[in-house]
Amino acid sequence: MNDATHVLIDLDGTISDSSPGIARSLQHAFSVCGYEPPTDEQVRTVIGPPFEVGLPTLGIPIDDIERVVWAYRGRYEDVGLFENSVYPGIAEMLDELVAAGHTLSLATAKPETTATRIIEHFGFTDHFAVQAGATIEVGTGRRTKAEVIEYALISLGLGAADLPRVVMVGDRDHDVEGAHLNGIDCIGVAWGFGSPGELETAGASALVDTPAEVAAAVAATYRSVRP
Repeated sequence: MNDATHVLIDLDGTISDSSPGIARSLQHAFSVCGYEPPTDEQVRTVIGPPFEVGLPTLGIPIDDIERVVWAYRGRYEDVGLFENSVYPGIAEMLDELVAAGHTLSLATAKPETTATRIIEHFGFTDHFAVQAGATIEVGTGRRTKAEVIEYALISLGLGAADLPRVVMVGDRDHDVEGAHLNGIDCIGVAWGFGSPGELETAGASALVDTPAEVAAAVAATYRSVRP
């Protein structure tokens, strides 16, 4: 049998459908800041990457992103983060991965302090050895998925020789790209916020349609590091 793999797992669009709370909070922020609120469908296109990347595509000038983000957080941190539901089969997926001997870690571009609250709210804290997220400052610190993954690997005490035993699981192209920049594979999940073909184009090593398929995909993606 292969040695156990470290599995890094995204949050928004992978563990939970966070779109209702994000949409309502962004729409609130746009209104407060004097912009036309985006539709729910437009919001879905920016869930995942840092808002520095997504908000300009919705018409927010770069020099006003921080003001909009803080207005967003004013509602999201109190209300929006709980307008959120776990996808069917995720609890069983996490249990199956742990039972198989894998070490699980969260790797999300959502601010880490917010992500840990959400994971605790869902009762999943004990499943994760590390909960890695972004820093809260807009435009500085640990913001991209690549930076979050690097931070997770360091927090796990993993080095270059360990990378063949690490797999990322996520729903957007930035999950794949961030994984590749850190020298690891990424399994794409089809139930999240990615557009058709997005994960394949980014180079996901596998694509799964349901959480029940993830454990087998992790086993298939695993690359032995034995000499």
